[in-house]
Amino acid sequence: MQRLTRLLRADERSLLRGGKKGLEKESLRVTPTGKIAQAPHPVTLGSALTHPHITTDYSEALLEFITPPFADVRQSLEFLHHIHQFVYRNLGDEMLWASSMPCPLKGAKPIPIASYGSSNVGTMKHVYRRGLENRYGGLMQVIAGVHFNYSLPEDLWPFLQSFEKDSRTPQEFISDSYFALIRNFQRLGWLVPYLFGTSPVVCKSFLSNRANGLSEFDNGTYFAPYATSLRMSDIGYKNKVQASLNISYNNLDEYVADLGRVIETPHSDYEKISVVVNGEYKQLNANILQIENEYYSFIRPKQVARSGEKPTLALKRRGVQYVELRALDVNIFDPLGVNEDELRFLEAFLVLCLLLESPLISPAEQGEIYRNESTIASHGRDPESKLLRHGKAQTVMQWAIETCEMMKGICEVLDENEPHPSYARALEAQTKSILDPEQTPSARMLTEMRAREISFFGFAMDMSQRHKAYFSRRPMADAQIQYFEDATRQSIADQQEIEAADELSFGEYLKRYFAQS
Repeated sequence: MQRLTRLLRADERSLLRGGKKGLEKESLRVTPTGKIAQAPHPVTLGSALTHPHITTDYSEALLEFITPPFADVRQSLEFLHHIHQFVYRNLGDEMLWASSMPCPLKGAKPIPIASYGSSNVGTMKHVYRRGLENRYGGLMQVIAGVHFNYSLPEDLWPFLQSFEKDSRTPQEFISDSYFALIRNFQRLGWLVPYLFGTSPVVCKSFLSNRANGLSEFDNGTYFAPYATSLRMSDIGYKNKVQASLNISYNNLDEYVADLGRVIETPHSDYEKISVVVNGEYKQLNANILQIENEYYSFIRPKQVARSGEKPTLALKRRGVQYVELRALDVNIFDPLGVNEDELRFLEAFLVLCLLLESPLISPAEQGEIYRNESTIASHGRDPESKLLRHGKAQTVMQWAIETCEMMKGICEVLDENEPHPSYARALEAQTKSILDPEQTPSARMLTEMRAREISFFGFAMDMSQRHKAYFSRRPMADAQIQYFEDATRQSIADQQEIEAADELSFGEYLKRYFAQS
């Protein structure tokens, strides 16, 4: 806390402003009746392998929209808006599912795994996804989310290093600072699904009519009365294998070494699947993780990898460039799935995580972190819920309000010289949600479903139709249409060029990829 106070009083505190913000937003394509689309990724959206802004995640039906990083979050949202407009011009009668949790799935056809063409790199992406299906099942893989990519301003680092009287190389200092941010986000990150979680319900079809400890909302819906984000609970992204991986966030070297260890260590359950069966790849390998991206976490350190470069090697060679926050549900109430208040709060929150003291995380504290995340996801709005903090129980409201109080000075700095106090406004809005949990989106969703006597499927269908109408009513500028049409044509040409340049067999390509060091 003393470090935070000293930094916010420094003359150079304005250097905290202008960090780069980028978005990655996933959305399922669904038919007019709300079923997962079986049609391939529309060719009018370009190549999912090489398009810079429109790709697919696990499934052909799971679109992923990627914005460039901008200093002004309004530009990030504007770009995301343009992507949605262009996509809707090319979806025909399909629409984008408005919720993180998919529905309905009972009796559905197999979920189509994303395809990326015949190149080695495209085949690797497809086989990786096939491995995910064989290991975890396809349902978990079509849960959608929003990722917030954030980097601190470049001019901040020399000042901060001088302020701290740190003698390491700039790359080491920056990487260690990002890892300090990540550790504090692990400690405090439960606040994100608490405030922005929008998945307190799930279709019965998603759980094959097994309640999994949930209550029945209606004939087609399970729910947890005080849940915030079932997406981030044990029925969503969490799984027993990854819970015990013990990936260190003490520093970059330990993080890279731990990920490398689990990528190279065989797992008996996955060995039973085999890698190649009758000439067909079932997974990339039979190890605990196939590749780094298989490790699910609330937040990741990132460095842009070069073509064919392993992500851990990119980090090791060039250090941490930004962090990827992965804890956001798709906001069912917003056509974009995310809004300005959320992102301004998150930016201030990440700055807080950077500036607070950040001791290393002990095994005992890691256990508390995992427990707190689970508590918030499944019953965080329960007034009786308690979190663990250094072995002592604390109420959600007490800890959340304390955290928001520490953010006030940061919001003042981020708002300096701006016409409107946008960060302070965002903080005030979330503080109100903490004091009155019925204002959180998870509570609002349940309240509206009860008032309308509507199932999760009915509610999500209605919101999806509204969002489609929202984008369909808004004309798209000719310059924006041209930009995305050009990107589409170029992406197809780029994929063809990659495929034509391949000389290795896929087996040899994989061997060389994993041999990188």
